[in-house]
Amino acid sequence: MKRFIQIHLLTSYPPANLNRDDLGRPKTAKMGGVDRLRVSSQSLKRHWRTSDLFQEAMSGHIGTRTKRLGEQVYDKLVKAGIKEKDAFKWAKEIAGQFGKSKTDKSNPLKELEIEQLVHIGQEEQAAIDELVAKLIEEQRAPEKEELDLLRHQISAVDIALFGRMLASKPAYNVDAACQVAHALSVHPVVIEDDYFTAVDDLNDGQEDSGSSHIGETGFAAGLFYSYICINRQQLVENLNGDAALADKAIASLVECAIKVSPSGKQNSFAHQSYASYVLAETGDQQPRSLSGAFLKPIDTRGRSEDDYLQKAVAAIRDQYEGFDQVYGACADQRQELCVPERKGNLQELLAFIAE
Repeated sequence: MKRFIQIHLLTSYPPANLNRDDLGRPKTAKMGGVDRLRVSSQSLKRHWRTSDLFQEAMSGHIGTRTKRLGEQVYDKLVKAGIKEKDAFKWAKEIAGQFGKSKTDKSNPLKELEIEQLVHIGQEEQAAIDELVAKLIEEQRAPEKEELDLLRHQISAVDIALFGRMLASKPAYNVDAACQVAHALSVHPVVIEDDYFTAVDDLNDGQEDSGSSHIGETGFAAGLFYSYICINRQQLVENLNGDAALADKAIASLVECAIKVSPSGKQNSFAHQSYASYVLAETGDQQPRSLSGAFLKPIDTRGRSEDDYLQKAVAAIRDQYEGFDQVYGACADQRQELCVPERKGNLQELLAFIAE
């Protein structure tokens, strides 16, 4: 297996609001002098790792990302009959091993929260559960050596893929083995507004025939280019040398990237989509994105025989061929899945990645 696996995807979404900004509008970015639709890498990774597909495939090897570890411990202690004062102190000590606790004099229970989200592996969760059970059984506070709950060796694939940072305990940081780019539309976009109303079912119209609610939401459609780079060597190291688990995680992640859509406003727009084109590359060469293929936005105006997808696929192929010609082979092997050309299939692609 080569060190790097690079995945390039083209996915078409109908009118939707995939990933909202602080105003509730679809996120955008300016590239090549024009506005593009954007889906943040944070949103993509969140939807992939929490999807049913990933959760089922990697069951038993998924961590928990939370600020509420202290609250969870506190609730267990109190339900088991530990005095609230002791439960609060012990829970805060346990949570404090994973990050600095909040300060909130107006609501002391908020001090059980960790200031920043922390990703906890299942081995660490098991250690916490074991300690809590012991404290309940022996009716005592935790001893200093018992609070060493962090683990260098973890088997949580989401932590191994996307990394974790513990500002107060950098020795337990995990370098991400997977890099995910923000997905961008390959063409310019104009965000439109959907004006909608809601009618009260019990309003018989005798006194008021108007709507009971009026609102609007932004939306736009787009063909997105997405890019993922996986360092398999780093992933195997993060998983303590378990190459089989690493390969299973890679296959699951790639399948999610192809099939799982962002869930923003999903009920309003039903924008479930699969990738229409996927290019997988393997090799030890320095990775590079092919986003430059779309620095000049795709434009099909006035040419009815062309479409965005057809031109986008051609642009990607032209871009990697250009890189190969100028820099030498940028990948040892490539495999394509192209829906409009009926080329390749998912199982062949996943098998290629696993070789």
